[in-house]
Amino acid sequence: MKLPDPITLTSGLIAEFEEDRWVPGAVQLLIDGTPQSHVNLRDPSELFFEYIRRIGHVIDLFRTPGRPISALHLGGGAFTLPRYIVATRPGSRQQVVELEGALVDLVREAAPLPKRASIRVRRGDAREVLSKLPEGMRGAMDLIVVDIFAGDRTPAHVSSVEFYELVRPLLSPDGIAVVNVTDGTGQHFTRGQVATLESLFPSVAAIAEPQVLKGRRFGNIVLLAAEHTEELDWLPRLLASGPHPARMLIGRELETFVGGVKPVTDARATDSPRPARELFERS
Repeated sequence: MKLPDPITLTSGLIAEFEEDRWVPGAVQLLIDGTPQSHVNLRDPSELFFEYIRRIGHVIDLFRTPGRPISALHLGGGAFTLPRYIVATRPGSRQQVVELEGALVDLVREAAPLPKRASIRVRRGDAREVLSKLPEGMRGAMDLIVVDIFAGDRTPAHVSSVEFYELVRPLLSPDGIAVVNVTDGTGQHFTRGQVATLESLFPSVAAIAEPQVLKGRRFGNIVLLAAEHTEELDWLPRLLASGPHPARMLIGRELETFVGGVKPVTDARATDSPRPARELFERS
């Protein structure tokens, strides 16, 4: 497989693709050496990263399997989840917002999107793009995935109440927002994100590997937010779907986890914590 040369993004970070030595036909996108996305070009329905598989199960369970949905992805990466929706929910209409236009071009060269996929790409900062989306998108999105990273950190300005106030109006009445958070010891960033979502959405849940939720190791936490509790009545099946081990926090357990942390506003928002470099060192 001939892959394009690495490129330098406007942020100064290096983006490159590498072949997966263990999965024929699969490639991985690295940003400054940090694995950002994994795509199996032969079978886009196969998801590699643990947190992506959890989000994939959300996509499978929150609507009748196989039925088309409307989805908005904030953060493009290598378009792993849009490809998954194309493969598992044919006919879906999707939009992807990605800051780095050069990255979009690199992805299209290294891992072209399915030709018949209805995927529109909007280039620009997610928060700025959200404020300019067509009025017809308000209340129309079945699924919004927030997976925004600058290198290995989520920027502060896309973690606040003010940011999510732009996200919420786009959801359909029975839609769901899915947020990927990375955190480590103490889980303070995650607690702030949960508190922020709870200030806007009546129903919120968190799912991750138990040791991550306990703050004993760095990792990904998937947060779910919806307007109505009944929109999350399939959560027991989500937990059972794996990857295992897995733990879900909702209701009183989630409130205990938040522990009085206040919602994050623009005035005090910070970037997510940086993972230890050894987590991503290549052997």
